[in-house]
Amino acid sequence: MKNIAIILAAGKGKRMKTMKPKQFLSIGGEPMLTKSLQVFEKSPVIDEIIVVIDEKHKDECKRIVKNSFHKVKSIVIGGRERYDSVYAGLKACKNCRYVFIHDSARPYVDQDIINRAYEAVKVFPACAVGMPAKDTVKIVNKDGYVLQTPPRDRVWIIQTPQVFRYDLIREAYDIMAERSMKGITDDAMVVEASGISRVRLVEGSYDNIKITTPDDLKAEYEAALKAEADQADAKEAASLPEKEAVRDGKGDREIRGDKEKDKDKEGKGGKEGKKNKS
Repeated sequence: MKNIAIILAAGKGKRMKTMKPKQFLSIGGEPMLTKSLQVFEKSPVIDEIIVVIDEKHKDECKRIVKNSFHKVKSIVIGGRERYDSVYAGLKACKNCRYVFIHDSARPYVDQDIINRAYEAVKVFPACAVGMPAKDTVKIVNKDGYVLQTPPRDRVWIIQTPQVFRYDLIREAYDIMAERSMKGITDDAMVVEASGISRVRLVEGSYDNIKITTPDDLKAEYEAALKAEADQADAKEAASLPEKEAVRDGKGDREIRGDKEKDKDKEGKGGKEGKKNKS
């Protein structure tokens, strides 16, 4: 049986306020979707990839996948909401043991995250990647008044991939499809609402951010510029000893030259003094 990654790329990206959906926006010279696919393509844990896309951008997705991502076996059309797209991806899975559900708008997922999630799901059948909240979180009522402040060490910010034993997550989606998906924002919630399993949280990374608004891209570009500047500084620092050695060598030659000139002058002066005495 296979481990399959479902990469979600059917979102409209309305909050990004761009003509093109965010998953096709360029980061470091490549579409965001490409960045996410590259990580799962290289992972020895993943046997197959299914990309969920909207009908309008299916051809663009095919161009990205062609000749680059051999693990992509299916490109399926998503639905109106995220859970509709996940359900479509789940229905496309064949002979699947574990399924990794990942938002393509999280291009900074890495191999360590995938490996940790994989080790966890072999023990706990429903897992979600996340990180402990850094900030204090307030629960408020509809008027904005604080109802409670949960202990910060009990609050996690949830990320993707979210990883499940396939039969469990498929059953959870089948159950919830007969009920209401209103308010469901991730796959862990589907499992929680179905009542068939608890969800175990797994350490992700604070770098594994979701690109959602223009501010997220601004931060990404600033980080990229800083990285380039740091690389340039590192190269310059690496070359400094050589430059200093050249300068020191030149200085030594100049100093030795000056000393030799002084000796010549002293020698000439001594000879002239002897001549005058004679």
